[in-house]
Amino acid sequence: MANKDPVILWFRQDLRIRDNEALAAALESKRPIIPVFIWDEKGEGSWSPGGAARVFLQCALKALEDDLTEYGLQMVFRKGESREVLSQLIEECDAGAVYWNRRYEPSIVSRDSEIKKGLLEDGKEAESFNSSLLFEPWKISTQQGKPFQVFTPFWKNAKKRDRPRPVEVDLRKLTLPDSFPESGSIESLELTSGEPWEKKIAKHWEVSEGAAQKRMEKFLSGPVSDYDGDRDLPAVDGTSRLSPFLHWGLIGPRQIWEAVIGNEMENTKGGRTYVSEIGWREFAYHVLYHFPKTPEKPLREKYEDFPWETNQTHLERWKKGQTGYPIVDAGMRQLWQEGWMHNRVRMVVGSFLVKHLLQSWEEGAKWFWDCLVDADLASNTLGWQWSGGCGADAAPYFRVFNPMTQGEKFDGDGEYVRKYVPELGDMPDKFIHEPWEAPRETLEDAGVELGKDYPEPIIEHKKGRERALAAFDKVKG
Repeated sequence: MANKDPVILWFRQDLRIRDNEALAAALESKRPIIPVFIWDEKGEGSWSPGGAARVFLQCALKALEDDLTEYGLQMVFRKGESREVLSQLIEECDAGAVYWNRRYEPSIVSRDSEIKKGLLEDGKEAESFNSSLLFEPWKISTQQGKPFQVFTPFWKNAKKRDRPRPVEVDLRKLTLPDSFPESGSIESLELTSGEPWEKKIAKHWEVSEGAAQKRMEKFLSGPVSDYDGDRDLPAVDGTSRLSPFLHWGLIGPRQIWEAVIGNEMENTKGGRTYVSEIGWREFAYHVLYHFPKTPEKPLREKYEDFPWETNQTHLERWKKGQTGYPIVDAGMRQLWQEGWMHNRVRMVVGSFLVKHLLQSWEEGAKWFWDCLVDADLASNTLGWQWSGGCGADAAPYFRVFNPMTQGEKFDGDGEYVRKYVPELGDMPDKFIHEPWEAPRETLEDAGVELGKDYPEPIIEHKKGRERALAAFDKVKG
């Protein structure tokens, strides 16, 4: 007979068993454990997960359910307002505690604080832990006690601290309850609708804690050695693609850093660069936590008056990969097909939207939010404000990426473009990134009629650049 007074283990964006601090603490408590996932769409505020992220989440929940079942744990799925559902569950199973791993989005911080307060007032134990970051946002500050707004000094400060190690999870200490509360199915959460687009996204990803480990091990066994250079080449499989696994917690940053060291890669250029990318994720959460309005407002206040244009036609052509700039269109089509886009190309398409087309960075952030399996409020906000020149450590607004130069430099033979813009598949390398410069005979030989098979450029590069700089002149003072 199991002891009464079980602990509810509230899973959120920590969908793994290994290096899970809340799970480890629940095991140490020697209480029976009831694992729970609550789909609280309203509680997510303005940033409920988008379509592609929900596809990944549904797959991740199924994998976690299978993993827990091996240990005799039954995952309980509920839908509704988090506080109400937790109260119902506490009453149903006479639970004495709720444990969870912290999140750092502004609306979630506020909600979770209220939940913890209410649980404590009701005489229940409520404990939260860190399993998603190396260093929590309030633990790193400048010498003046202020938050960092530039990455390099932030990361230098962070690396001076003791490296956090993965938490040991000893499932030999597991105590099962006499019974588990009733649970809905994963499908009852209604995360997805079964549309063809969702199925297309899902087929590109193997989603489980084990798959995350395999992906990391494969990356660290070879590609990481050349990561410093290959990470900029979209046609090369030179990145780990662990971002959605990190976001949903199928792997944690402590595990990754530990594995880099275990593979003796920390002192290589590729290894250091890769760990610094984990640092950028940390920095994004640092900025989001200390500047909670940034998902809706630029960190640099003068950019609130930036003269953005509203052009729905331009915005839609960008979304659909029909701008007439091959590297931009390839990236946008990869996003739509896979729910992911190569990071170098993310910078190119971001610059193109906010500078060539003068569409607000917020429009780009919303589209990425709905289309990315790794849509993460901290990283998405930091990235788009970087493109818009209005955020922390942002590129100057007057730096306007030349999409042809970017294509030639990082996709010289056009392999990436040909994969996602197949109508240009027979274009010679010389013109693959600017087909409008090709002679008529060359276009005919490639079976391309501009304006019919592939669009003319939505705006001429020089004109787009000059227009962006003129807009910048209005706010730079």
